[in-house]
Amino acid sequence: MTGQQIVEAALAASTVDGQITYVVDSSEANLRWASNSLTTNGAMRSRQVVVISLVDGGAGMAAGTVARTGTPDIAALVAASEQAARDAGPAEDAVPLISPGDPMAPTATGDWDAEPATTSIEVFREVAPALGQAFGEAGGRDELLFGFAEHQLSTTYLGTSTGLRLRHDQPTGRVELNGKSRDFGRSVWAGVGTRDFTDISIEALAADVQRKIAWSQRRVDLPAGRYETLLPPSAVSDLMIYAYWTMEARDADEGRNVYAKPGGGNRIGERICGLPLTLRSDPAEPGLECAPFQVVGGSSGSSSVFDNGMTTPAINWISGGTLTNLIRPRAWALQQTAPPTAALDNLVLEDPQATASTEEMIASTERGLLLTTLWYIREVDPQSLLLTGLTRDGVFLVEDGEVTGAVNNFRFNESPVSLLGRATQASRTERTLPREWNDWFTRAAMPMLRVPDFNMSSVSPAS
Repeated sequence: MTGQQIVEAALAASTVDGQITYVVDSSEANLRWASNSLTTNGAMRSRQVVVISLVDGGAGMAAGTVARTGTPDIAALVAASEQAARDAGPAEDAVPLISPGDPMAPTATGDWDAEPATTSIEVFREVAPALGQAFGEAGGRDELLFGFAEHQLSTTYLGTSTGLRLRHDQPTGRVELNGKSRDFGRSVWAGVGTRDFTDISIEALAADVQRKIAWSQRRVDLPAGRYETLLPPSAVSDLMIYAYWTMEARDADEGRNVYAKPGGGNRIGERICGLPLTLRSDPAEPGLECAPFQVVGGSSGSSSVFDNGMTTPAINWISGGTLTNLIRPRAWALQQTAPPTAALDNLVLEDPQATASTEEMIASTERGLLLTTLWYIREVDPQSLLLTGLTRDGVFLVEDGEVTGAVNNFRFNESPVSLLGRATQASRTERTLPREWNDWFTRAAMPMLRVPDFNMSSVSPAS
């Protein structure tokens, strides 16, 4: 059965008050390498089928979600979803489903009848030869390259009992290149996201890795403390994604997150950035395109199954340094008499006044730290969004505008919202690949940020 046929069959099998069904057909290709040699390559296909049944038991509408992989028994899947809804209590986020022609229904619905988009190992036809060249050059310097390239094409077919039929094709690709000295005493990283690998330069990534390994030849040990720090776009993206994921209006309105206003309400309208920064999402952002409608398998503070199919237009979360929007499902929006706003699958941070490149920001640094990436990021305090984590694959000392050596790793304790208020300079924005979150979020464009007092709370033994 095709994805479209599964959606139609599930909707036809419904015996309750409403249903949402979506199918995600995915194909993936990958390359992996270690110690300057390709090790594996492969291609795979997968399918996820999700049925959400809605049952009005008299006390209110309840929702039940059941998901399966492959091509399941449709009648059994629908029956299980309907039973899950009967077993659930009334949903507090229940609102009428989106219907065609509703103001919040998307106008671009995709080609419902077309075959799903697919990828193959052929997507790497330019990558593999370039990797071979990079392996030879690294070996000549007695260095080792590790990493992988992945490409996925996913087609989502979403249908509802109100008549919505929506389709979206989503390409997702990434390359990560890790360079190490032969004794593994030095380790650095470079990575990039892509839609189709036509814009990938392995030569540029390898040159970035080579430069960082050269910087690491001199080792400098520094104690914990607050340092002027240059956060590169990848590190900025990991911090901003966490700030974005926690932008739930309900938590703010009820005083549970960093966007809550002391004394009640939220901080919308408050200036939270020292620079005129804008944080935004746009399904049509060039190179970062994503689904223009919601596809939701379960309800949370930031999404609702009842909002499946709701349009997701471009939105500014922060405008000119001022908090302007929070994520607000329709049910909470109705309670607060505020507009509904949906999260999207991309994120852009930019300072319209910024002109400096990342290289120019390094050159203008008298003394400070230059990071590569962050990892193992965890939340410590939701009220301030205090996060902790570790630096990874290169912390460098900058003196008089030049990188003079590699520094030991640190554990940090920082709030991304506080950082936005304290940052004193941003570079031009560029597409980047988050390091910590790229299994879930790859579409980001960020600047380098200069923070005068980044808190390196302790020295880390990680190497």
